[in-house]
Amino acid sequence: MTTDKPSNIDEYIAGFPADIQKSLEQIRETIKSAAPEAEETIKYAMPTYTLNGNLIHFAAFKNHIGLYPTPTGIEAFKEELSLYKGAKGSVQFPLDKPMPLNLIARIVKFRVMKSLEKPEQKKRANR
Repeated sequence: MTTDKPSNIDEYIAGFPADIQKSLEQIRETIKSAAPEAEETIKYAMPTYTLNGNLIHFAAFKNHIGLYPTPTGIEAFKEELSLYKGAKGSVQFPLDKPMPLNLIARIVKFRVMKSLEKPEQKKRANR
């Protein structure tokens, strides 16, 4: 990866070897189809999707791709994600295994649902 910070997701992905680019593109397409109304950006030097705030981030590393769907996204899929290394708000998908795109899509859809609840909660709080 280059030391220049990427200004968009295309630049971010282009900074990796072809095999990792393929996995990153698969994740990107999975997120875009699961959350078509989300906006693409770079935050924390990672590809990020926003919808009423941060929806999900992902990033490539030497041996894995990290997915950061916030603690609620991890908690909701805790059992399925137990196959992978992870932390409170992240999970690591090894590069030597197929990306679990179906699982990623379901996590993203869950995060979309949660992010769309935010404005509703604010409206109710302001009544």
